[in-house]
Amino acid sequence: MKRIFVTGISTEVGKTIASAIITEALEADYWKPIQAGDLDHTDSHKIAALISNKKTVIHKNSYALKTPMSPHAAAELDGITIELNKIYEPKTNNHLVIEGAGGVLVPLNESDTILDIIMPTYQVVVVCRHYLGSINHSLLTINWLKMKGYDVSVIFSGKEHPTTESIIVKKTQVPVIGRIDEEVSFDKATIKKYATLFKDNLELL
Repeated sequence: MKRIFVTGISTEVGKTIASAIITEALEADYWKPIQAGDLDHTDSHKIAALISNKKTVIHKNSYALKTPMSPHAAAELDGITIELNKIYEPKTNNHLVIEGAGGVLVPLNESDTILDIIMPTYQVVVVCRHYLGSINHSLLTINWLKMKGYDVSVIFSGKEHPTTESIIVKKTQVPVIGRIDEEVSFDKATIKKYATLFKDNLELL
């Protein structure tokens, strides 16, 4: 069974939409280990509202923090410390999509980052979105993950920017699963459309 960790080059680049598409395409389970902020409308709630299949199980966060900040800071405000040994991958016989928080070096506490919860056996999907500085952020993220030994793929998100995307692919040599265009809205039908488009590439991971 596949274990796919979805991360991004920054915050607000489309990780949750990408996670919904991958979850729908593989009829996978979904897990967000650390949620920070808006606990009445979490990324887990968003996934549940966007997928159509009946097979997916959405697993409970290991940490649900009240403030939309970096996990280490949100945890401090909640009077707790995030501990790696309390982040348990849920048991499932299904594929599992795991959504990170922010980028790979976002701190969880004084010593650990998101990278420390990405197991060596996980496939890593990096969501890249064009903005000033995104090439640098993309290359740093992808090449750091590759250097650490992970199998990495990319999903491009947002308005197409060929010169940005081509240089990222050329310099990293990672496979591209697909691109998520700007849409008027993302609903079940839109997620299903992209799930169908991406399915074959995701099954190759």
